Parts: sequence; C-alpha cells; structure tokens
Amino acid sequence: MAVWDDLIGQERVQEQLAAAARDADALVTAQSAGEEAPAASRMTHAWLFTGPPGSGRSTAARAFAAALQCTSPDRALGGAPGCGFCDGCHTSLVGTHSDVEVVRTDLLSIGVKETRDLVRRAQLSPAVGRWQVIVLEDADRLTEGAGNVLLKAVEEPAPRTVWLLCAPSLEDVLPTIRSRCRHLSLRTPSVEAVADMLTRRDGIEPEAARSAARATQGHIGRARRLATDEASRTRRAAVLKLPLRVEDVGGCLRAAQELIDAAADDARQVSEEVDARETEDLRAALGAAAGGRMPRGTAGVMKELEDRQKRRRTRTQRDSLDLALTDLTGFYRDVLALQLGSRVALANDDVREALDRVARHSSPEGTLRRMEAVLACREALDTNVAPLLAVEAMTMALRTG
Repeated sequence: MAVWDDLIGQERVQEQLAAAARDADALVTAQSAGEEAPAASRMTHAWLFTGPPGSGRSTAARAFAAALQCTSPDRALGGAPGCGFCDGCHTSLVGTHSDVEVVRTDLLSIGVKETRDLVRRAQLSPAVGRWQVIVLEDADRLTEGAGNVLLKAVEEPAPRTVWLLCAPSLEDVLPTIRSRCRHLSLRTPSVEAVADMLTRRDGIEPEAARSAARATQGHIGRARRLATDEASRTRRAAVLKLPLRVEDVGGCLRAAQELIDAAADDARQVSEEVDARETEDLRAALGAAAGGRMPRGTAGVMKELEDRQKRRRTRTQRDSLDLALTDLTGFYRDVLALQLGSRVALANDDVREALDRVARHSSPEGTLRRMEAVLACREALDTNVAPLLAVEAMTMALRTG
C-alpha cells in the first residue's frame, strides 16, 4: 500500500507530490555520495496545502512527509519513494518518526512560544531520516506574532528541513509566508470516491457508506465518523429537526438552548478524561503526593494548565456548534434545490419528508435568507460573540425567513 492510497480524489496533487519526492530522493542520494546535486528539482523547502474541510490537507502533508523519509531498497532500482511498507514510511504515517513533527492544536490559536519551539527544532539536522519535516496542520490558527516568528524560518530554511503548512485557503495565511511556499490546492472528493474508500478501507457496508458520504458531501473525516458512530448520527438527526421547531418564539429559544447544551456536553465528554489525566500527570511531575498539597511555587504552572484546558473546551464546543451549523446549511441547500426543481443529488435524502414540508411552506428567497442567517451565526462565533446569543439570533432569523 503506497503512502498516497488515503489521498482520495486528488490525482493532480498526488502527481506533483510524487514528482517532488523523487527529486528530493535524488538530491539526498547525490549529497550522501558526494556528487553534484541535480540542476533542476521540483522539491522545495516550504509547501502550503489548502482546500475545504474534509479535502485531505493533512493527509496529503503526512503522505508527502512519509515519501520524503522512504528508505525502501526499491528506490535504487527505479522505484518511487513512498512505498508505505518501509520503516521510514510506516513510522512517519503513524506519528513515531523522530524527524517528522506533526503539529495540531486543540486550542483556539497557536502562539509565539509554541512557534519558537518549532523554529528551534527546524534548525536541527535529521537524526535518523533523510529530511527534518514539520507538518503544521493548523497554520490558519497562527497568531500574527507566531506568523512573524515562522516567517524567519521559512525565509532562511535550514538544509534538509521541510515545512508543510495546511490551511483552508490562501487568505488564512500571512501573505509573506504564502509567497515563500509552493501552493497545492485540494478539492472536495466526490461522494462516490469517499463511499468507495469507506467500504474498502473501513469495511463499512456500501449502502451505509454511500449514505454517510452523501450526508457529509464528501467530507472524509465526517463521513467516517457518521458511518461508525451512533452518537454522531443521533446528533445529526436532532439538528435536522431544528427547521421544523422554529415556528414560534418559544420554539426558537428552546432550539437554541438545546443546540448550545449539546455542544457543551460534547466538549465536556471530550475534555473530562483528558483534563483529569493531564492534571494528575502534572501534579506527579511537580512532586505532589496523591491527594496531597502542591509544593510551593507551582500554583502558576497549574493555573497555566487550567487556562489551556479551558481554551481547549471552548474550541471543542465551537467545533461541535460549527458541525451542527454545517449540517443545517446542507438542509437548507437541499430545500433550495427542491424549490428550484434542480436535479442535483440531495445530501439529506433520509429526511425527505421534512425537506418537502419546509420547501412547500417557504420561497427560494426565504431559503436563501435562512442560509445567510446560518452563515452569519458562524461568523459571529468566529468573532467571539456569546454562543447562545449568536444561535438565538439565528433561530429567530430562521423563523422569519
């Protein structure tokens, strides 16, 4: 299984990355033999992967990192790097390669301190691999100060160091950084390609795989979660009932509160176990006995951990809300398709009765205004508006249309 097998529906990007990996392999091989490096190369020190959520940005970056570290003996016989079986490929893909650092954040942003640590690591030579690779999955979450710290490292890269940045769009990255990266744009894979992958790789029944892929409109991660997690299906079903519950002011307010409560429950379930483990590990590291008092001078460290855990819960809640709003947008998109007589496939055909009901009792103009209300809610959450106020404003707008 080659490292590219999980890169679904991205043939052009795969071809470019495979060519760059071959040139990178030739470059390292020539340097190791004391020979002159090839004059022309499609390899560069910084890459920027952009594409909509679910398109596989981080998957592409990880696959490329594995291909750069490939140690398969077949390369000497003309084989392409990225076999997927050698130690370099395997450890890169599972996250244990000492020269591949994968950075993702469960907080709202990536700050200056964390970025400086990455820059210091980027200055090191590869320990056991062929390249020092840093995969930054959430480059769009860099603060302005962190971006400026990263810029210096991208401008003056260390030899044999490669930066792989991932972001939803070019506009999410500082112009000075993106101008120094080679840009690769990924697209949302087709529903058929995602369904085939779920069946082939995860053993999901074809009908369930098609239903999940269609409901998520080609978002690979969400499709897998929807097909394998009963709680995700229950949550989605509750969200898709919301348009039928906003017929009066009381219904709007109850629906908004329930949406917020569900997101808060998700955040609590995700964070409780992790928070407890982190707290106990830190207490042990600081020398506190089980159930005993903390040593003097450690209050600041514990407060820093609590603040980080709070920020993580906030992001988890926002991510859960955003997922619900995405499902809601898909519902109204299907309503609009029915109202306009479009032949486009419906993402939420499993709730066709609700779609028909909303379509009959509203106009295309009203449906567009409702979609704009959902978008306005997402934008409000991005600007730190209180979640309950933002969702209440949205549900009231959904009522009036």
